[in-house]
Amino acid sequence: MRILGIDPGYAILGYGIVEKKGNRFEVIDYGSVTTDAKERMPDRLKHLYYSLMEIIDEYNPDAAAVEELFFNTNTKTAIKVGQARGVAILACANSGIEIEEYTPLQIKQALTGYGRADKKQVQLMVKTILNLKEVPKPDDTADALAAAICHGHSAYGRRMMNQLMKGGIR
Repeated sequence: MRILGIDPGYAILGYGIVEKKGNRFEVIDYGSVTTDAKERMPDRLKHLYYSLMEIIDEYNPDAAAVEELFFNTNTKTAIKVGQARGVAILACANSGIEIEEYTPLQIKQALTGYGRADKKQVQLMVKTILNLKEVPKPDDTADALAAAICHGHSAYGRRMMNQLMKGGIR
């Protein structure tokens, strides 16, 4: 299964593509899409959308894992990040990709076994699981890869649960 992980942001949107084969993960690509703070918000969102569409077209992922918004005290920033999340979800939906959303706590739990792990612990696990020489930078990129790994860990269990709910497994 090829998974696109997305850490949404309007200034920096992190992305990571991983392939899950059995119990192993292989990194395919990762990086970030940045927007110019001097541009109008609609133009920034348009840039994010078209950049994600190019990434999706190039790598043809089977699923997308999008980090849910962690609400901070700055409402204006939260709304802008929410708009970037919407653009990311729209790009995936328009491409016919299965989309799952994960909270930061769920991602930390999936990677470290502890939902309150700090950023350094998560980054170290991304590096270790993907057998990378160093932690991906910027942080948004490591977070996107973490979301993809989280989805890879939980997708099998979710499929089994869905089959059970439909009466397919006895």
